[in-house]
Amino acid sequence: MFTGIIEEAGQIADIKRHAHGIRLEILTALVHKGTRKGDSIAVNGCCLTLVASRKQGRKSRLSFDLLEETWKRTGFAQLREGMLVNLERALLAGGRLDGHFVTGHVDGTGKITKWERTGNDWLLEIKAPREVSRYLVPKGSITVDGISLTVAAVRAGTLRIFIIPHTLQVTNLRERSVGDAVNLEADILGKYVAGLLRKKAPR
Repeated sequence: MFTGIIEEAGQIADIKRHAHGIRLEILTALVHKGTRKGDSIAVNGCCLTLVASRKQGRKSRLSFDLLEETWKRTGFAQLREGMLVNLERALLAGGRLDGHFVTGHVDGTGKITKWERTGNDWLLEIKAPREVSRYLVPKGSITVDGISLTVAAVRAGTLRIFIIPHTLQVTNLRERSVGDAVNLEADILGKYVAGLLRKKAPR
């Protein structure tokens, strides 16, 4: 379980294909602290298992193995060496929940259709697939590349979000542009409510 509060924007060090999938290696200055092999870390909102960690100068190099299915169903296919990815360690029992409940299971990928400055903030507009858009409500929560954000408006499967300067500074959003794919996870509370309503609906 995660919160969507990004701890660090790590940098892709290497992406290698092997017989059983893809090895993703990320340089981190913070997120490696207190972690060990087998721990869960959210990478751009996708829960991955840490398989190895080693020091590299003042930073650490974290390794994750991804299945082809994970690669295809997320925005990972657009990742390249040197790009930034959002990182968050799993929520500790008794820890502060500053964002919202995030499972790290990506529901689908959206496409950035607008990304522009508006006053002191930034406007982010994303076209979401139906498996995500059906759970969207104004003022509700959404996870974009692992970031817990508040939906400002929803129209025809497109959501609008306003990004404050701090969020832009500490996440990979500063590298994003129109046309990019982003990992989306709908609010789990909305999914549970929708599931219960479907069960109660007359057949």
